[in-house]
Amino acid sequence: MSKMIQVRNVSDEAHRVLKTRAAAAGMSLSDYIRVDLEAAASKPTWEEIAAEVRAEPRSGVTRAQIVADLREIRGA
Repeated sequence: MSKMIQVRNVSDEAHRVLKTRAAAAGMSLSDYIRVDLEAAASKPTWEEIAAEVRAEPRSGVTRAQIVADLREIRGA
């Protein structure tokens, strides 16, 4: 079920810019903002990404091994 969100205290400039962009896209202001909100909600935050990485099992590879492998690959 769809939910309604009300945003207050948006600056006149932000409102003008968003309304202009919505019109240029052939959309209502509400639809334009909804698309942006849904896009933002579909992307994980850095905190969520970090939590996923921390939850993954460790590979057991050390930084020293990674550096050594990179040097070998680069021929250093």
